[in-house]
Parts: sequence; structure tokens; C-alpha cells
Amino acid sequence: MALKLVSRKLGSKFLPMLSSTSPLHSHATSFGFKHVREEEKSQLVGNVFSSVASNYDLMNDLMSGGLHRLWKDRLVSMLNPFPGMKHLDVAGGTGDVAFRILDGISSIKRRANQDPINDHLQEETQIHVCDINPNMLNVGRKRAIERGLGEDKSLIWVEGDAEALSFEDNTMDGYTIAFGIRNVTHIEKVLAEAYRVLKHGGRFLCLELSHVEVPVFKELYDYYSFSVIPAVGELVAGDRDSYQYLVESIRRFPPQEKFASMIADAGFQKVEYENLVGGVVAIHSGLKI
Repeated sequence: MALKLVSRKLGSKFLPMLSSTSPLHSHATSFGFKHVREEEKSQLVGNVFSSVASNYDLMNDLMSGGLHRLWKDRLVSMLNPFPGMKHLDVAGGTGDVAFRILDGISSIKRRANQDPINDHLQEETQIHVCDINPNMLNVGRKRAIERGLGEDKSLIWVEGDAEALSFEDNTMDGYTIAFGIRNVTHIEKVLAEAYRVLKHGGRFLCLELSHVEVPVFKELYDYYSFSVIPAVGELVAGDRDSYQYLVESIRRFPPQEKFASMIADAGFQKVEYENLVGGVVAIHSGLKI
């Protein structure tokens, strides 16, 4: 586990130097390792997630050996949720992150011995789950019902585009996006929208599969990614191509330092990231001050 801080000044200083080699523009017109027109990418990605929606959580367990649960726990612990907060979880259709946030808030209420003030705040708590794919949202709604949260007014399901959010400026206390930002067409638009909707003092948190640099571990990880994951996808979900894309999309995503600089360039301060499992995943964070 490693934690690195990237100052706003440093991000601004080095971003122009990085731009000539940044994968941003090629990423914006790529679908995995294939080059496609920008207007095609959203549809192609939508097809992938429509295909994998029903097996999404099972495949996450199989691909990560269950570790994705711990990674999401870490993400929510860094968010430090509180009763009465207004939060936006983007690309969170299946509800995994949102449910954890609500669990964290409920835990605070229990520790407060059901204080009447906290009861009032619980009613005001709003966790918006925003996803561009209706099939993913349907999975999340079904899971909410199974968890007894079907009528919970704190949980709000929204079909929407991370690059053009429907929320007003300065309305959210927190913003999370887990395993979603590498699938968008324009990363910089997503970051700009995150900054726009957050209140001053609000925190941006991104959990994403990232880049392993340790030589031997990297070779093993590459073998697992390109040989094992697509095969498991074909065996369990009957869909090798979608999981081949997901693996390729990780390699097209900017490395940790470049992505941190992009976050800083969007206006966030105190930008930092934490590598988990040697960089298999990274959690980036920033504050709107």
C-alpha cells in the first residue's frame, strides 16, 4: 500500500509537459485497444455493460478473489460519510458503493443511540446513484429491495451521463466513482462535472484499476488479465469479448501520476492517491476548496 500526494501547483507545472504523451485523446477515441469514433464509444461501452450487468457482481468476486469488497470498503472509509450528507455515486448502478455509504451512516446513528437530531438528519440524507446504463440501475434497484431498502428515500436512482450531470452546482458533499471513469469518452469532462456539483469542502474519490510497475508482479498480472479474465468471462457469463475490452481499457487508462495531474488541473486541491495491491487498483482523491 502506498500513498502519494500531488500538489495543485505540481499538477499545473507538469501537465503541459505530459500532454504531448498523454493517452487522454487516444483514450477518448478508443474502445479497449481499438480506435473508434467518439460518437461510437458510448454505444459500444453501453453494450458491454448491458451484457455483463446480470453477472457483474459475481464476476467482480471471481476476477478479484473478493478483494473488490475490501477496496470499496476502503473507498467509503476515506469518504467518511455522515448523517444528512448529499452524496453522488457515479457509475454505481449495482449499488455496491451506495449501500456501503448507507451502512456507514446507519452505524453512526446506532452509536448515537438513535438521537432524535440524527433521525432528522437521516431523513435528509440523499445518496444519488447515477449510471448511464439502465440495466445496471435495474440490478441495483433489485439488490436494494433484497436488502430491505426498496422504499428508502435516502437512496435515489438516476439514469445520467457522467460527462453532463443533471445536478446543480455546489450541491454535493461527496462524489465517488468506482471502476467507471476509464470507460468514459472524455475523462476531463467527468472531472469538470465532479468539481462543478461538489460543494466547497466536498471530496472527490475515484477507485479504479490502475498500473502495476513491479516487474515480476507486472508480468504475472498481465498474464492473468489477458489470459485468465476473458476465459472466466466466457465460462461464467458467456461473454469473452466484453471482458477482453475491460482488460484492455485498464491499459489505456492514464497511469497514477498522470491521472492525479488531471484531477489537479480540474481544480481540485490536496490531490493524492493510494495504491492497493501494488497498483492493481488506486484510489485518487481531491478536495474542492
